Amino acid sequence: MGEARDVMDRLTDAVTGSPDLKALAEVYAEDAVAITPDGGEIHGRDHIVEYWRQMTDAVPEGTFETVYAYEIGDTAIDEGFFSGKNTGPIQLPSGESLPATQKEVRIRGVDFATVRDGRIVSYRLYFDQLEFLEQLGLLPDELSA
Repeated sequence: MGEARDVMDRLTDAVTGSPDLKALAEVYAEDAVAITPDGGEIHGRDHIVEYWRQMTDAVPEGTFETVYAYEIGDTAIDEGFFSGKNTGPIQLPSGESLPATQKEVRIRGVDFATVRDGRIVSYRLYFDQLEFLEQLGLLPDELSA
């Protein structure tokens, strides 16, 4: 296992089960950039940790089931399912929050982490936001399947 795979696995451990924001901060470079479907482009370790804090607050006991795990040079790639129960508030981009729905979610996602000197410098996360909102019961009826 190479450095990128090790760091990606530490990231997954830090955001699942019992989230550890300190361990999460340790895997990102200070000037890291993350791109997420719901948070857009996020600059800097502190802002990235805040993004993850909001997600782990919303689904505090989330798990990740790996389907595929790769490492190519300085980049680790994971595909799998994030699952958990929404027991905490859901932060909206506007700064408002929605109360917990108490619903279970299971969404497929893919993430890429490029690592230099033992820390993530570039992170990309992809998942279907509509599927996530639908499972939470937050889509208008005309958009639900």
